[in-house]
Amino acid sequence: MASDGRRRLLSGLWRPPFSGRSTTAILSVDAAGIAAAIDPTSRQRLASADFVKVQVSDRVGSIPRKLTFPDGSVFETGDNDAVDALIRSQSSRFAGLIHRLERFRPRLVLLVALVIGLCFAVYRFAVPALVEAAIVLTPPVVPKLMSRSVIASLDQAVLAPSELPPERQERLLQKFAALAAFAPRGAAAVEGNKPAAYTLNFRKGGMIGPNAFALPDGTIVLTDELVALSDGDEAILGVLAHEIGHVDHEHSLRQLYRAAGASALIMLIGGDIGSGTEDLLVQGSALLALSHSREAEREADRFSVELMHKAGHDPAAIGRFFELLRDKLDDKDGGGFLSTHPATPERIEETKRYVEEIVKGK
Repeated sequence: MASDGRRRLLSGLWRPPFSGRSTTAILSVDAAGIAAAIDPTSRQRLASADFVKVQVSDRVGSIPRKLTFPDGSVFETGDNDAVDALIRSQSSRFAGLIHRLERFRPRLVLLVALVIGLCFAVYRFAVPALVEAAIVLTPPVVPKLMSRSVIASLDQAVLAPSELPPERQERLLQKFAALAAFAPRGAAAVEGNKPAAYTLNFRKGGMIGPNAFALPDGTIVLTDELVALSDGDEAILGVLAHEIGHVDHEHSLRQLYRAAGASALIMLIGGDIGSGTEDLLVQGSALLALSHSREAEREADRFSVELMHKAGHDPAAIGRFFELLRDKLDDKDGGGFLSTHPATPERIEETKRYVEEIVKGK
């Protein structure tokens, strides 16, 4: 790049708008930032514009750079270093902003917005529809395989072997089996002389703390921390009846399908995301499978009241357990049981009202 006083000069070729014909030219940029393509022989000005309005192609190896004027004419030069130096000399903060705005691509922003909108629509509408279809078409072996995979992931990443005394575990297992026999699936298993529809497993909760959760095949996990927090077996049975409700209403299967759908959507968008990220998504899906919508939680609460009443236990046990969480853990804003079962004051009141309905209808 040469300099003529306060002008900066580049040698190259110039093409008129919409033409493949080129002619030798010099690009001149004066102190005011006006760029002009000039015929070196006649000194005729071929094109001119404020430099910030000239589109400069990105540098790619030794490929010649193109400087496109607003009228569509193009100045081309192979002196990439000179073009970079020219850009730096003209890049004041204001000019740099204008230059970036001039190179702004509205169609790219529109494309990104459309992709985001499509992903949202798929997650919001397509995934739930596919989940319901999948539940109808799911063969019995699939929930068993899914549950086995989830519990293996949780045992590896979150849970630990239970430290409850064997005699306490045995007492809870017996009471759980008697309670489960009054649930629709449990009663069907007993009448058909089939394996138990629900199985109770004990674990140390680790990061999920006092909790219980159900998997699609009827596997129910109870943490040591929840047993320690409860004020007796009735409260624990109320929670277990709640989890049986999740199984009978197929909440867990729906949530696992949603978690799998979310992971698949992320992998589809991200492409080859690597084994580490994939493992994280798998673990995250397992944890996501423990949570349910508020509507699902309300259904499970009502199921607990009904099942406990039918089995001759205290129908208000699940409500009193929520009160226990509220009082002992100060769980008043929906953050408890813990994050997977939001124990809000509204749910406590709803449970009380439903208990009154059940008792009066006796």
